[in-house]
Amino acid sequence: MLIDKAKLPLVDMENMNEVHLEDVDIINDLSDLLDKYAKNEDEKSFQSINKQYEKWFAHTIEHFANEEKMMQEKGFFAYEMHKGEHMNTLARMQFVYEEWLGTKDIIILKDYVQHECLAWLVNHIQTMDTVTARFLKTGISPCHAY
Repeated sequence: MLIDKAKLPLVDMENMNEVHLEDVDIINDLSDLLDKYAKNEDEKSFQSINKQYEKWFAHTIEHFANEEKMMQEKGFFAYEMHKGEHMNTLARMQFVYEEWLGTKDIIILKDYVQHECLAWLVNHIQTMDTVTARFLKTGISPCHAY
């Protein structure tokens, strides 16, 4: 298991936490498939990874779209910055996946999923999603608390 759900940061919006936990399940399953493929690089494992990655990508698109809709509806002050982070992340996910499909280089994909993505997810939740969730729930930015 790559990510321990019990250690995942939580935000003030339960629906956002639920989506993050869904992300973790998908990422953990993908990580397991990557470890399996690293031991035996067969076509069946390659296809399983692709299916799981595509599931993750589709889930992430939906996740981000739902967050962005909530931010727009509530007039979130940092909408453009948060949306930009989402756009950069989706572009990076697409780039890494295309590299993987072209090279079948497990090291590229494992590094992205098991290191880069993991660090990004925790940081994004602790920073952007924490501020966003607080604003969506209360209408107040934690930055304006003092």
